[in-house]
Amino acid sequence: MARPKVVIIPARPDPIWQDRIRTDDPRYVDGQRVLVEAIRYLLRTDRDGNRSAAELLLEHVRTQFRMSDAPLSNVLP
Repeated sequence: MARPKVVIIPARPDPIWQDRIRTDDPRYVDGQRVLVEAIRYLLRTDRDGNRSAAELLLEHVRTQFRMSDAPLSNVLP
């Protein structure tokens, strides 16, 4: 039996997409702020009991937010 050949045609990247400038989205920044405040609350109320929940939220913040978005200087002590 003859196997059919698969031809792959590479697509060129869209040059408009590459020149896109990131802008700050207030909802994005507010979401980051809410998560940090939630972590602070969990650790203040019961540090040992809420450790796993705080670690889960910290991992989410660490993986989902850009390091360049740092409006948290007024939230952290």
